[in-house]
Amino acid sequence: MGNRSSWDQYFMDIARQVASRATCDRKHVGALLVRDRTILSTGYNGSIRGMPHCSDVGHLMENGHCVATVHAEANAIIQAAKNGVRIDSERDKPTTLYTTASPCWPCFKLIANSGVHRIVYGEFYRDPRIFEYAARLGIELVGPGPEEQPAERR
Repeated sequence: MGNRSSWDQYFMDIARQVASRATCDRKHVGALLVRDRTILSTGYNGSIRGMPHCSDVGHLMENGHCVATVHAEANAIIQAAKNGVRIDSERDKPTTLYTTASPCWPCFKLIANSGVHRIVYGEFYRDPRIFEYAARLGIELVGPGPEEQPAERR
């Protein structure tokens, strides 16, 4: 029993597998929404439904970022909505978003408004504002060790 994964590790491993479906080859990101140890929804970064994949036709670049894709966190929220799955945290059962990379600012705002109270991420992506606003909103952020955090968070 000594090498049994923690729940966070278990769900992060699943998020990494979900990321393998990503269709933008600049960064593969996977996300899943979990409440009460049950997966509610998954998402990965990819093109708008019905549009060609970046990995097939190239990227739509703005300020050094591909903007043709919908991010994994947004897709997990969209997938839940599309299937009528409630993702808002319940009184004693907070919803956790597991994501292989910390949310960008636009995705963080979606996550906060969706009622998620905990975010577990695998690597810091690019926007340190999430730390300040998560603290102000009471959203728990769980990331990798201090050596992998952005300099302003160490």
